[in-house]
Amino acid sequence: MEYFVQQVINALSVGSEYALLALGLAIVFSIIGLVNFAHGELITVGGYAIFFTASVFLPSPWLALPIAIAGAMVAAVVFEKVAFRYIRNASTNTGILTAFGVSIVVQNAFIIFVATRPKPVETPGWLSSMVEVGSYRLPVLQILETLVTAIAIGALLFVLKKTTVGMAMRAASKDFIAVRLMGIKANSVIQAAFVLSGFLAGLAAVFIISRRGAIDPFMGSVPVLKAFVACVLGGLTSLQGAVVGGMALGVFEVMLQAFLPQEVTAFRDAIVFTAVAVVLVVFPEGLLGRKVELGDKEA
Repeated sequence: MEYFVQQVINALSVGSEYALLALGLAIVFSIIGLVNFAHGELITVGGYAIFFTASVFLPSPWLALPIAIAGAMVAAVVFEKVAFRYIRNASTNTGILTAFGVSIVVQNAFIIFVATRPKPVETPGWLSSMVEVGSYRLPVLQILETLVTAIAIGALLFVLKKTTVGMAMRAASKDFIAVRLMGIKANSVIQAAFVLSGFLAGLAAVFIISRRGAIDPFMGSVPVLKAFVACVLGGLTSLQGAVVGGMALGVFEVMLQAFLPQEVTAFRDAIVFTAVAVVLVVFPEGLLGRKVELGDKEA
């Protein structure tokens, strides 16, 4: 029973990580239609922000959290101003290629000016400790990641529903032209979306680094691909769908890893992506995506 409870906590933790990243992708996509594959580099920048600060002066590992978040938020704003603003009205393909270009530039910058090899990063020691809940010993990191993700999503919903900027972002996701006609500056809405995506990426970076214990230039590549799959699974145009898709993907992955027979475990990813494909056949717009009328299948 303890093993099952630990796996449930682990599944919620991994699902929370995917949900944070997927939500960051979905926020930007819902407003300007950009699939930001450079979102993973926000994690990398957050990690290196901790590394550089710690190499100079970091009085307390507690400061790693705000430093990672601030680094990712600044990087998100820079990406938008330097690269994505100029292709705002371009095709989807141009946006995707630009995002990959930004990703490659950032990775190579860290390779050239820092190192290819992983660098150890110190995080608070208690994150890797265990806590006793009744008769169970549970990992602090996984519990904290789940709770922080729930709080972050709640705070994000508050911002989106109760603040002027949030309501402008929600309106922009429905009809961006109408929002501009009402006198709301497009740049402010888009920058707010990138800042929020950077905040979520920085938050995820802290937990990813705490689990890995090290950073490298490519550490954001795999998480952003998983986040993209989660977005598509939940519905790329739906913020709620991003959360549902992230949680579903993470829970499914961990449960397969925990309970599949050992000789089948190597096929875990194949099983996961097969299941995702089946879901998308049944729900082409994702679990919570908006249905788009594409006409009859036959000419």
